[in-house]
Amino acid sequence: MRHSSSRSRDSLLYLNEERSFRVPLFYAAVVILLIKLALLRYFLFGEIKWPRLTADASALLVLLCALELATPAKLKAWAYGGLNLIVSLLLFSSAVYFEHFGSVPTYTALYELHQVTKVKDSVESTIQWSHYWFFPDIVIGLAVWIYAGVMKRRSGSGRRKLASATPMYRVVLSALFILAIVVSARFIHVGMPIENELVMAEDEGFLNYQVAAAIKAAKDNSIAAEGNTADFVKQAEDLQATYPYQDKQGGTPADFGIAKGKNVIFVQMEAFQNFPIHLKLNGKEITPELNKLADEGLYFPHIFQQIGQGNTSDAEFMSNTSIYPTAQIAMSTGYGNRNIPSLPRLLQQNGYIADTFHVNDVTFWDRNKLYAALNFDHYYDKPYYKNDHFNSFGASDEELYRVAVDKLSDIDKSDQPFYAQFVTVSSHFPFEVPADRAKMTLPDNLKKTQLGNYLLAVNYTDYAIGKLVERLKAEGMWDDTVLVFYGDHFGLQPDDNDPEQVNRLLGIKYDPKVTRFNIPLIIHVPGQQKGEVVDQVGGQLDIMPTVTNLLGISLKQANFTTFGHDLLNIDHNVIGSRYYLPTGSFFNNDILFVPGKGFDDGTAVNIRTLEPVTDLSPYRKDYDYILKLMELSDHYVRSLPKR
Repeated sequence: MRHSSSRSRDSLLYLNEERSFRVPLFYAAVVILLIKLALLRYFLFGEIKWPRLTADASALLVLLCALELATPAKLKAWAYGGLNLIVSLLLFSSAVYFEHFGSVPTYTALYELHQVTKVKDSVESTIQWSHYWFFPDIVIGLAVWIYAGVMKRRSGSGRRKLASATPMYRVVLSALFILAIVVSARFIHVGMPIENELVMAEDEGFLNYQVAAAIKAAKDNSIAAEGNTADFVKQAEDLQATYPYQDKQGGTPADFGIAKGKNVIFVQMEAFQNFPIHLKLNGKEITPELNKLADEGLYFPHIFQQIGQGNTSDAEFMSNTSIYPTAQIAMSTGYGNRNIPSLPRLLQQNGYIADTFHVNDVTFWDRNKLYAALNFDHYYDKPYYKNDHFNSFGASDEELYRVAVDKLSDIDKSDQPFYAQFVTVSSHFPFEVPADRAKMTLPDNLKKTQLGNYLLAVNYTDYAIGKLVERLKAEGMWDDTVLVFYGDHFGLQPDDNDPEQVNRLLGIKYDPKVTRFNIPLIIHVPGQQKGEVVDQVGGQLDIMPTVTNLLGISLKQANFTTFGHDLLNIDHNVIGSRYYLPTGSFFNNDILFVPGKGFDDGTAVNIRTLEPVTDLSPYRKDYDYILKLMELSDHYVRSLPKR
């Protein structure tokens, strides 16, 4: 009897211990992970608005209640530890991602994890020491766990078998689970109409934002699946007909066919902003070769990047298709399995051979899929180049051009026109030019700064372009080749380059958005008698229509759908941007507009004076128009047939 009573007391004591262990474990997870979500808010939005933590708390409770209810007692410690580690890594990665891209990542960024090792230098230079605050509790917890294990082995005590949760505990937890789902659903529902991803993520909370992104993607995919390409083409044409791109319609387009039958080379310049063009440092031009090409050819000083999650590969996609990136996934990854109407296909119909050149492995950013989707005849990637160890990518721009011109010379000798795309990498972040390859000397106040390193990298890129021009002339191709130079995206990182400091060091006015996203576009046409500055605002979507006009190819007659326009034959333009800038942002002939929750609480900057614009009323129609145009572009590309 005494033995039975003692055993009952031991059981009761153990149950109380188990409950006291289990309940604090659940609450501890809530507190620790909520603190980490608050820390992420600080990294993303620069502040923590405590009332908005309700959104984070509701989503977190859904996750933790589900884990607590579904996990056997003996596995709970492992489950909570594993969840804490996974969430901590996710939040750390999201903070680093935002630091580099300026966008809140969604689950689709996971598709590009395999690219991280190939841009290790860029990733490492982006990480701040403060980002590691997501991990101290894990280190401490691991140390305590190891210590407890050692002490248990020394004492010889066995492992306890944990009891199951009481029915009442499960009822309360289930009620909390349902309430958290309802609250999270409410936050998601209220946030869904917001186009600005940053505002949406701030209002909904990071975890709810992931759910909202998945819902939006499923809805968009459903619309594309239910429609057909012809319908979306007709809707896009009807919409574009409502925008006054041209003051006067009809007649032969200006400069149509002035380069008919010529070879075409696109040079996509890595991280190349427009401000170095015609800029001098200590009285010397930073980009003398591009300056000369701009003075002799067509120079477009008001072109802006429009890339999505694929960055450089998205710039390749746009310049070859005139289709908006969806910004939900790299176009090479998400749409590399399609047959995409493209510049290579169009020129092949006119007797051209289409080749592309990049010194990295073709699988980087899934270019092996992209180039097949665009229908390039050949690609020349890493094995074709001698590694002169210029940077982490290997071969330099000079080596890229050496191999490329050799290959193109063989085509040229066959009297067949070619289209070639060169993707440079020597000015890639973090802009480290080997000392023996630098072509200019920095003043002392720019040495060991990112701005100074960037100018060195840009200057070398320009130097290599000069070597390309020399080779084209030596091989007899210069007078038969249209050269198109454009930047893929910005270079200077905003956190490392205060605009006022850039202004002071370079003597220019540097706007953190307008100047940052402004890229050069220079088109050199053989036989052009006089250079021309084309003041028209444009984007990367406009490159292809502009070039095909010069080649005398009518996109309308070819039934080719574009979402950009020929910059030589329009009087007004509006282009959308939705990565690095939130959805709803646009550039037109006057301003850069960035929305808040919508149009009314948005902000604008004059793209020429770089001064704020307060009267937004004339631009509402542009906002509504560009949202619809980008939506139709998404439906169009999603409806294209798979290979």
